[in-house]
Amino acid sequence: MPRPLLHVVQISFFNDAEARSPAQLLDAWPSLVDVAEAAARSGNRISVLQACSHTQHLARAGVDYHFQPFGDAAAPNSRSTAFREMLRQLAPDVFHVHGLGFPRHVLGLSASAPGIPMILQDHADGLPRMWRRPLYRRAMAAAAGLAFCAAGQARSFIAAGLVHRRTQLHEIPESTSRFSPGDRRLARSATGVEGDPAVLWVGHLDANKDPLTVLAGISAAARALPRLRLYCCFGQAPLLRAVQARIANDPQLRDRVQLLGRVPHERIEQLMRAADLFVLGSHREGSGYSLIEALACGLPPIVTDIPSFGSLTGTGAVGMLWPCDNPQALCDALRSMAGRADSLMRRAVRTHFDRELSFDALGRKLGAMYLDVLRRRQVTAVSMSRPEASRPIPAR
Repeated sequence: MPRPLLHVVQISFFNDAEARSPAQLLDAWPSLVDVAEAAARSGNRISVLQACSHTQHLARAGVDYHFQPFGDAAAPNSRSTAFREMLRQLAPDVFHVHGLGFPRHVLGLSASAPGIPMILQDHADGLPRMWRRPLYRRAMAAAAGLAFCAAGQARSFIAAGLVHRRTQLHEIPESTSRFSPGDRRLARSATGVEGDPAVLWVGHLDANKDPLTVLAGISAAARALPRLRLYCCFGQAPLLRAVQARIANDPQLRDRVQLLGRVPHERIEQLMRAADLFVLGSHREGSGYSLIEALACGLPPIVTDIPSFGSLTGTGAVGMLWPCDNPQALCDALRSMAGRADSLMRRAVRTHFDRELSFDALGRKLGAMYLDVLRRRQVTAVSMSRPEASRPIPAR
């Protein structure tokens, strides 16, 4: 007997500082669209409520997007008549709230729609300051489930006493990618990428991404890999001068590192098809969008051993993990992977992506999470009204 469809409302209280139109936001924020479309592949009905300075309804690829000005912290959604009316019309079975950083809005949502289970998904929110923790504790207690890219990311919240013992934890990637593998030779011709191996970096030049440690590892590896080349795509760059100085002062880096800066998103896909290896030195990530894109292209990763990267790579089942702040470990990983990053490995990376991170895979994980949260809420309601009828949910 087929499982009945659920109506899931995904909510984002984040307001766009540029006050762009709804159509512009759908183009500028691909993860908003990708997560919704992936969830729709689970067979559930998906609606999105997005805070916006404009009011509009759009329908795309089977998903309804509702834009309303409800995200202002000075006027949380619990006071918005239009927001409450929208909730009444949608009549969802489950709420999926993006971000842990909106406790007042979450409490308002819980008060506006009591009895509807709510999932809060971490997006690299981090622990709140001490004085805000009582408010966060109340908001998280209102949630039936919390989603993190990796279970290890919940530890700090648990240790701070913010996670209620009844709250279920779920491992869910933050997004997926539409990137795909392509012909490496054609991609190299189109991008001008050279090197053996050609290594690609896609990330900000900041202390968290730690480009200086990566450059030290590249420098050490270059002694054994004289044809190695590194290409760096980045947006924000507070460490740009330090990076430039490091390159200029190191003969091993001077002629083999290219700082490409900000490049169009479609060119990132071509660069990932052209490169042999992908590298990042992050100390902390909510997920890792560029890593997900690299995996989608079949590009073997050499990334730091942090919870989210471990989860996305299957604990190093594809690529290699190296400890943060350890350039020698990166050097060793580069030397080990350089001779193995062939077409067979690229196919294995893409197979891993298809199984764990593709639209269909993310949709299955989201669908299972929604169903699990709803079933647990129903069992809890039954046990509270008729204790003799309660029973544990069998493990899946």
